[in-house]
Amino acid sequence: MKRTIGSLILFLFFFLNGLFGQTISTNQPFTFGEELNFEVSYGWINLADARLQVSRKTHTKKDRPHYKIDVFGKTKGAATIFGRVNDNWGTYFDVETNLPSSSYRHIEEGKYRKHETVFFDQKKNIATVELYDKDNRNLTETKIFELPGEVQDLVSGFYYLRLLNLDNISKGDAVVLRGFFDKKTYNIKLIYEGNETLDTKVGTKETYVFSPQLPDNKLFRGDHPIKIWITKDENKIPVKIKAALFIGSLNFDITSVKGLQND
Repeated sequence: MKRTIGSLILFLFFFLNGLFGQTISTNQPFTFGEELNFEVSYGWINLADARLQVSRKTHTKKDRPHYKIDVFGKTKGAATIFGRVNDNWGTYFDVETNLPSSSYRHIEEGKYRKHETVFFDQKKNIATVELYDKDNRNLTETKIFELPGEVQDLVSGFYYLRLLNLDNISKGDAVVLRGFFDKKTYNIKLIYEGNETLDTKVGTKETYVFSPQLPDNKLFRGDHPIKIWITKDENKIPVKIKAALFIGSLNFDITSVKGLQND
């Protein structure tokens, strides 16, 4: 159960990874210091808290300005019976190119540990993956992977999605996303299902509803098991994610926001 919780937090946000073929919006939807908080539940059980956080200041990588963006997931309450999860996924996202230059994962799930850094050369289409020991002190493995073109990582992809102009998208439109994660490149269709008004803890929101078409897997039930609700405004924040599991459903519901670019 503990690995499932951590994997789902990662899996759900990963498949929000960029809409290719769409144009970038002229309105900036996020800025430094933004923080989005979520509660993760399974039925009546509150499993975990998740937080998406943009650094308060610019980080310089290769003489270029970057956002440092982190996703944190941590179990709470009854869920800790199955083992504690305390995960952190992050990216350095180029402010000008809207591409990641590096990403990282620090996974703590029960006794399991994984520490990984990926360096992207978006011009040469190469990803260099570095793995570290369980204490994140010593480099244990380095591998280089060829990429089919520009890619996002599991965190940067969501913020790239928010940058896109969705004004002209129509119900039923299917667009392709491309991301690199866990030593593989993924190409996934993301289907726009229309608009829906949703009552949330941060107010009543008009939303875009998306459903990613996933490959065969052992986590989810049905052809379109995941739905994502993103606000139809200048901020484009996710307010709800629902995943149909083989038994029951997992829900991500927004609980609070800070530092929005467009209040």
